[in-house]
Amino acid sequence: MEPHFELNEVTKKLPKHLHKFVVQQPYDEYTAQNQAVWRYVMRMNVDYLGKVAYDSYLEGLKKTGISVEKIPYMQGMNRILKEIGWAAVSVDGFIPPNAFMEFQAYNVLVIASDMRTIDHIEYTPAPDIIHEAAGHAPIIANPEYAEYLRRFGEIGAKAISSAKDYEMYEAIRLLSILKEDPNSTQKEIDEAQEKVEWLQDNMGELSEMAQIRNLHWWTVEYGLIGTLDDPKIYGAGLLSSIGESKWCMKDEVKKVPYTLDAANVSFDITKPQPQLFVTPDFAHLSLVLEQFANKMAIRTGGLKGIEKLIDSKNLGTIELSTGIQISGVFTNVITEENNKAIYVQTTGPTALANRDKELIGHGINYHAEGFGSPIGKLKGINIPIENMSPRDLKAYGIYEGEQVTLEFEGGVKVVGEVITGTRDLRGRILLISFKNCTVTHGDTLLFHPDWGVYDMAVGVEVVSAFAGSADVVSFGDVGKVSETKTHKIQYSESDKKLYNLYDKVREMKEGGTVSEEKIQEIFKEVNTQFKNDWLLPLELLELAELNNFSIKETLREYIENMKSNKSYTTLIENGLFLLENYQEV
Repeated sequence: MEPHFELNEVTKKLPKHLHKFVVQQPYDEYTAQNQAVWRYVMRMNVDYLGKVAYDSYLEGLKKTGISVEKIPYMQGMNRILKEIGWAAVSVDGFIPPNAFMEFQAYNVLVIASDMRTIDHIEYTPAPDIIHEAAGHAPIIANPEYAEYLRRFGEIGAKAISSAKDYEMYEAIRLLSILKEDPNSTQKEIDEAQEKVEWLQDNMGELSEMAQIRNLHWWTVEYGLIGTLDDPKIYGAGLLSSIGESKWCMKDEVKKVPYTLDAANVSFDITKPQPQLFVTPDFAHLSLVLEQFANKMAIRTGGLKGIEKLIDSKNLGTIELSTGIQISGVFTNVITEENNKAIYVQTTGPTALANRDKELIGHGINYHAEGFGSPIGKLKGINIPIENMSPRDLKAYGIYEGEQVTLEFEGGVKVVGEVITGTRDLRGRILLISFKNCTVTHGDTLLFHPDWGVYDMAVGVEVVSAFAGSADVVSFGDVGKVSETKTHKIQYSESDKKLYNLYDKVREMKEGGTVSEEKIQEIFKEVNTQFKNDWLLPLELLELAELNNFSIKETLREYIENMKSNKSYTTLIENGLFLLENYQEV
């Protein structure tokens, strides 16, 4: 099946299960007012962020192909991004954290394709193209930061979630969608807000995914770099918010050195951040990331790792000391008195792999009903099965065609006839298959001969546990796209008439015929029908001043009078300042 988006050298490496999150950029749906909002925000950013953003921000805008004057086409960005080994794809709002991280691991930025409305021009609760394209993309032009982002995705994609994490994701997604839609009722917003707040207060112990999302938030989204006394902005959430980029520099916002402690500091997307973390340099980000990874189940394994997977209720993988990997939904673990795992079990489709490649004949069709295996050493035998030579195996009766009883130290007993063994390239035995096999632990029956062939994984301990499948193709189309879709804003006839006026101004800006008569006609309609729109008069004033039309004095007086509305005061003052001082990058 052909992908529904443009492939290039970077995106063609994406596993197919990520393709379903990609949508076509709805460029034709951006209104002329959307384009004016983009231009206003980007001009503000370039003017202000040139003073407070990390040094590479302005240069990064150029390198990543982002125009200040109009919303970027994804294809155009990709043609330039590929020069630094990255790509961008368009998605519908928030996507699940594991998927988001996995895209990042493949050097692909996911860009929410919607555009914030004029009502949220300073800050939007929903991810939008300003946040993603103008926030994230410019900083990845810095090679050290780009590698941090890729590595973060690689590690984050393996972080184990709790069952509550997905519920929180869906709740935040809904709230962001409702807040951005001007047609949402206050009742809908309040109910969604209450759900998010309740979940935030009742998450329990933070999962690996919750913790690494905190690290992502305090670095990639809201990070500062430099010293506590003189920090610069590199986080995309700050770079894309003309409100928060100024707010964050005030003394009221506490500046804290960035350490591993940030993993336990949660955030609220609906409010300005009370404190921000400052990293001395990008190398320090990678150091903290590795410190966190050292605590994750992917590196520590053990009973705790299995329990995390069981709690997640999602697809996960454990790796045993031999290198055999078991991928499925883990539902049960039997332990010894010393809290050591001695038997592990999945339910439903399961796949076995080695070195992230599925073992031939051991995919989800063969292990459709689940998989279970003892873990540990045999009772009374010092040498583990995995270290036995063919001569050792024969001596202990673990040989093809032999009836054997294997009793493990934890009390699991396997009785059956050996069919064959599966070894890796180094000769280490990974799997032993039995027929007429019974597996028990005390009085508990774990496998009955009538259930078919019993495949026993070999390994004395669990060395790793992580989210997802060992082999990305084993389970086909894993993960799901949220059923809560971003709302397509329904525009009134009045809205459409206003956007038509923005269109006329845009045509003049892009090389059409500019005349004072046209500007007067548009201004007359604005003055009589759209008295609450402050951005279009600024657009008209810019044209009038560029062409030295006499109407510029009338427009300036009109705009000055609009400043009496406190909702617009700062926005208008900033707009007038830009007209006088702005110079494109």
